[in-house]
Amino acid sequence: MAKNPEHRDLFPGALEIMILQSLRLRPMHGYGLVKHIKQVSDNLLQVEEGSLYPALQRMLKEGLLESEAGISAKGRPTRIYSLTDAGIRHLENEVVSFERMFAGFTRVLAAAKAWEV
Repeated sequence: MAKNPEHRDLFPGALEIMILQSLRLRPMHGYGLVKHIKQVSDNLLQVEEGSLYPALQRMLKEGLLESEAGISAKGRPTRIYSLTDAGIRHLENEVVSFERMFAGFTRVLAAAKAWEV
C-alpha cells in the first residue's frame, strides 16, 4: 500500500514533545491523546496508537509520566497519564532544543529560496 505523501513520519522526539505538551494541559488516556493531537493540529498530525503506547511506556519508565487506573467516557477501564515534575523539565528543555533546530531549518529554507530568485 502506497504511503500518503501528506502524512509524513515525525522527526525523532516529536511524538514525545506532543505527548508531554498535551499532558501539560490535563491528564489524558491514550486514545484521548490521539484525538487531542489530531484536533489541535487541525488534522495535520496523525499519531498511530502503535507508536503512542510504546512511547508512553518508555516515558513512564523514564519517570517523565505517571499513570493511574481510570474509566473512559464509555465506561471502560483505562490508564490516565499525567506529567511528573521531571516530565515538565524535560519538555521545557526539548522545546528550547526544537525551537533552535526549527530556526536553523527555517534559515536553510530561506537561503535556498533566495538563490531561486
